[in-house]
Amino acid sequence: METLILELPSPPSVNHYWRRVGARTLISRQGRLFRERVCAQLAAARVQPLAGPLAIEVDVYPPDRRRRDLDNLLKSLLDAIEHGHAYHDDSQIARILVERKDVTPGGKVTVRISQYPVP
Repeated sequence: METLILELPSPPSVNHYWRRVGARTLISRQGRLFRERVCAQLAAARVQPLAGPLAIEVDVYPPDRRRRDLDNLLKSLLDAIEHGHAYHDDSQIARILVERKDVTPGGKVTVRISQYPVP
């Protein structure tokens, strides 16, 4: 079973990922920069899209001790990984495990993506 392990920059919270411009909702500048960094990193690693149901484990190393909701980090992170072609569509994700780790200057996330066994 293939496991893809990624160390990525700290993603923006969903609270900072979207911006309203008139009647339109767009990805913020911070969100676009994060997505570009992730896509560049996955392209440099020559990541190929995984097929079938997937399990994702995310270790979050926050940049400081401020309170953060872990679930608010997932949208921008999973969208960027999908956009970087690590998998075809985030509907493939059958299991997600997210864990907060120690504070790390600058923050980061470690992501492990593997095939999810189908009974």
